[in-house]
Amino acid sequence: MWLLTEEGRREGAYAVKDINNEKILFLFEERDDAERYVMQLSVDEEVDMEVVEVDEEVAIKACEVYNYKYTIISAKDFVIPPLQDDSVQKD
Repeated sequence: MWLLTEEGRREGAYAVKDINNEKILFLFEERDDAERYVMQLSVDEEVDMEVVEVDEEVAIKACEVYNYKYTIISAKDFVIPPLQDDSVQKD
């Protein structure tokens, strides 16, 4: 299992906000998918991210213990980073 973290740091992990503004940790089953996501992020983000391998059971248990939402991105899933400001402004 793979997650994203800020390059050079081992604490903290990349998460996205859902429609309720709650953070959801992305756990990737495939390293290639995680690396592809990092490449997409590098276009928009100012912080460099890196892919870190984590034990699946440990990562999921930590999320459950700390009541942190997560989702597992399988090889069949297609995810793209959210836009920085995906709200539509009305004039």
